[in-house]
Amino acid sequence: MTPSNDIFEEIKIQAIKIWDTYDNTYGYRDEKVNYINSLTNIEDNTMVFFRMFDHINQAKLITTLSDEAIDYINQNK
Repeated sequence: MTPSNDIFEEIKIQAIKIWDTYDNTYGYRDEKVNYINSLTNIEDNTMVFFRMFDHINQAKLITTLSDEAIDYINQNK
């Protein structure tokens, strides 16, 4: 299910913020952020942002999101 553009952008921005905390010595962070930025708001691309993380960072991401974005993720897990 494709979310609203607002939810897509919210989750995208918060996912990038988490990736920005990673070391980029070998381009790992850049690779992940570039991939996120290449995605458009179609089908379940928003869930790709969520699924890129392990369970610890998924929980961290959830704590930064609005209720609407959390509902979207919970409905699409």
